[in-house]
Amino acid sequence: MTLAIVLAAGAPAAGLPTRAGATLADRLAEQWRRAGATRVRHVADLTELAALVDEATGPVIVSGADLVAHTAVLRHLATSPVGPTVALVLTDPPDPGRAVVREERGQVVAAGVAGQQLDGGATGVFGGALRVGRDDLPALAAAARAAATNTPAGPVVDRLFAGLTALGTLTFAHRVRLLVAHRVVDPAGLAAAEAALGAVDEDRAELRLSVKERDDFFTTYFVSTWSPYVTKLSARLRLTPTGVTAISVLFAVAAAVLFGVGGRPALVTGAVLLYLGFMLDCVDGQLARYTRHFSAWGGWLDTMADRAKEYVVYAGLGYGATAAGFRYGWALAIAAMTLQTVRHMTDTWYGVLHDEAARRPKAVGTGGGGIGDKLNAASTRVQADTGSLSYWLKRTVVFPIGERWALIALTVALFNPLVSLVAVLTWGVLAFAYTGALRTLRARWMRVPVLDTVDATLHRDDGPLAARLPALRPVGPLTCAVIGAVGPAVLLVAAVLRVRSDGDPGGLRWAVPGALLVLLVAGLGAGAAHDGPLDWLVPAALRAGEYLFAVAVGVVGGVPAWIVFWYVFVLTLHHYDLTARLEKRQAAPPLHPWTLGWEGRSVLLTVAAIAGFAAVLMATLGAYLLVAFVGSVVLAWVVLPARARRAVGVPAGGGLRQPS
Repeated sequence: MTLAIVLAAGAPAAGLPTRAGATLADRLAEQWRRAGATRVRHVADLTELAALVDEATGPVIVSGADLVAHTAVLRHLATSPVGPTVALVLTDPPDPGRAVVREERGQVVAAGVAGQQLDGGATGVFGGALRVGRDDLPALAAAARAAATNTPAGPVVDRLFAGLTALGTLTFAHRVRLLVAHRVVDPAGLAAAEAALGAVDEDRAELRLSVKERDDFFTTYFVSTWSPYVTKLSARLRLTPTGVTAISVLFAVAAAVLFGVGGRPALVTGAVLLYLGFMLDCVDGQLARYTRHFSAWGGWLDTMADRAKEYVVYAGLGYGATAAGFRYGWALAIAAMTLQTVRHMTDTWYGVLHDEAARRPKAVGTGGGGIGDKLNAASTRVQADTGSLSYWLKRTVVFPIGERWALIALTVALFNPLVSLVAVLTWGVLAFAYTGALRTLRARWMRVPVLDTVDATLHRDDGPLAARLPALRPVGPLTCAVIGAVGPAVLLVAAVLRVRSDGDPGGLRWAVPGALLVLLVAGLGAGAAHDGPLDWLVPAALRAGEYLFAVAVGVVGGVPAWIVFWYVFVLTLHHYDLTARLEKRQAAPPLHPWTLGWEGRSVLLTVAAIAGFAAVLMATLGAYLLVAFVGSVVLAWVVLPARARRAVGVPAGGGLRQPS
């Protein structure tokens, strides 16, 4: 249940009559009801507001009574999925008494009344409305009581917002595009704002807003130019975002099958289906934004489906290349999947690094500037120059998903699956080298630790054995993880060289324990503090070590390539589950303790390789991990929420779409 509070104190425009005859305050209250608020209350002062907040059990919306906006703006704020607490931020000139804000990466990092100096300068003005998540309600009540004792002139809602920010509440900024929102002080301002509202087609603007403001080159010019029409049709057909995601998965699976079948007609048809599947992958997000049907489950499913679809396509390409007579088709598919997963791990944690840096702006730059400082400034300039050649080059060179799918579709239609896999690997390696080098330099400049802000054991994916290993603190967790990956890499290279020389890789069976011992060096960093400027790379290094070890065991143990692909694929699902839950602010998978940890799984593979049943163990262990993954999904997204709803008497489906 969402409570909306209209705070009239300090807003002389609250009693102004609107075109419809109602006062501005009354119209705003009715708009909040249409925007989804279950209760709307008018309050006269902050003391009364604090009392209402004390009794609230769900999100609370607070707005001044001087806001003139499209109802869609209010609905977007009320349903914003970016975080629990969100504030409306405008670009209007600041009036006396109103709050100005500074934001970094979409987060409000400072706020103060107009005229007050903010570190780095103001980037916008407070729009007079905010949604406060359930966990932040005590801070809101405290800010209201503190502001009630301070009575300068001006809207009270601005003092409340500045006080909430000063308490350290993580608040995200909601900007207004295409639609209209203004704060007014007199009849002339009200008339001008209402005229601006009437000049905009609200539904058409919402449809345009369903498209991401900044997307990649291929998506922007070859998908988003027409996907909104599909989004509109999907809404009329009452399709859900989850339903569209499921359809896009079917398209990708069909494309993968056709890539495996081979032959020019099948390859061209598969390429078309792949393109249409990617279009639907964009539509599911656009439909969620257009209909405001957001949920943590939908966001998690979209992330997992994206990765699963891509890797199923790799499987189709690998099978097709092998069937066409190329010996190492499956090997290229495994390499592409491993590369992309390690890249995605660095992407996720680099994003967390930047978000944490935005919350600690004073910590940034303690490294004394230098090349990292210059790179950061250059990146900021390029990102601000939207649409320029440098802007599109920067977005394209990192090989985002749109460009990956476009490259696959073009190369497989014009050439064959082998060329497609080689192209994906080549561009992927270059992109990884480019982003890895620049991000490392920038991270050393920022010097912001991130893994110490979360459960490092969970995101390292440590098992019972790693937890019992001694901590090698002077060396550091990243160095341990990198050293750990070297042993499996050396074993894999040796095994591949022996295969290429028509030798028997099984002769390296007794080298597997040695590679395992080197891999276990990564566990010596488990108990150390993960507070180094580059320790955000630890999860990616651990993933690389485990995947390389599994592939090496597969080669040495003579495991069929498709079983190795299957096993690594299930591992990627397990690891993407962790990062997706991190991004959606969800708890750990319920069955995570049963997944044995990276070192436990590697020990089992070692025993199987020595005993001569690596293929059976790898297939069985993959099936076991898949069952654990599915079990965690069912428990986390179905069983446990149902129990929670029954405990508080909420009907099935209640509260799933409303961010808390």
